[in-house]
Amino acid sequence: MPDQPHDEMRAYRGRDLLAGKVALVTGGDSGIGRAVAVAFAKEGADVAIAYLTETDDARHTVELIEAEGRSARSFVGDLADPEHCADVVARTADELGGLDVLVNNVAFQSPVDDFMELTPSQWRRTFDVNIDSFFHTIRAAVPHLTGGGAIINTGSINGLRGNKQLIDYSATKGAVTALTYSLAQSLLERGIRVNCVAPGPVWTPLIPATLPADQVGEFGRQVPYGRAAQPDEIAPSYVFFAAEQLSSYYSGEVLAPIGGETLPG
Repeated sequence: MPDQPHDEMRAYRGRDLLAGKVALVTGGDSGIGRAVAVAFAKEGADVAIAYLTETDDARHTVELIEAEGRSARSFVGDLADPEHCADVVARTADELGGLDVLVNNVAFQSPVDDFMELTPSQWRRTFDVNIDSFFHTIRAAVPHLTGGGAIINTGSINGLRGNKQLIDYSATKGAVTALTYSLAQSLLERGIRVNCVAPGPVWTPLIPATLPADQVGEFGRQVPYGRAAQPDEIAPSYVFFAAEQLSSYYSGEVLAPIGGETLPG
C-alpha cells in the first residue's frame, strides 16, 4: 500500500478502562482490528486476535500488544469454519484466563459491477465469513461472557443504506445490525451487553486488495469530511462499548462514525 493505514494507536493514551479484562478480536491482524487490539491493550486488557493468513501482520499486532505489557495470542485459520470459531474462543479463554470482550470484526468483500456477476459461491462465502462466523463465535463465547461481558460487532454504513457493487457484503452487514438488536434483547438477562460499530469508509488493507485502482484513489472522498477514516479514529468507539465504566447503560446500539454524514430515522 502506498499510503499505510494508521492502525497502531501511537497517540492514544489509556486509562486502565479494561484493566484485568481479556478480549478476543477477530480480523485483528491489521486495520480496524489491529487498532482495536492495541487500544484494548493500552487500556489494560490481555488480547487474542484471530486472522486468516497474514502471519507477518498478526505477529506485528502481537508485538504491539506485548509492548504495552499485556499478554497476547494469535490464532490463524478460517472463521468460516464453525469448529475454528469455537476453538478460537476456547483457546482464548484457556490461555488468557477467561473472556470478557468479544469483537467480531472479520470480513470479506468482493465488488461486482452487475448483480448477475454475483455468483452463488461468492454469496455463500461472504455470508459464511461476515455473519455466520459472528453467530458461531458468539455462541461459543456466551458461557464465558455471562454476568458482565460485552460483544461488539463490526457493521458498516453499507449495511444501513446498501451498496450496488457490494450487494452480498451489504446484506451481511445489514444482518449484523439486526443480529446486534436481537442479541441485545436476548442476552440482557445474562448480563451481556451487545453493540455495533458501523463505520463509513475506512482506509484498511481490505480496500486496495478488493477495489479497482481507480476507485481506490477516490475512496472516501464522497463523505463530508472528504476522506476516509483511519483505523485509529474508529478504534475508540470499540473502547467505549467495551468499557463498562463508559457504556454500562448501552446495549443494542449502533454507533456510526461516517465522516459527517447524517442518516434519516
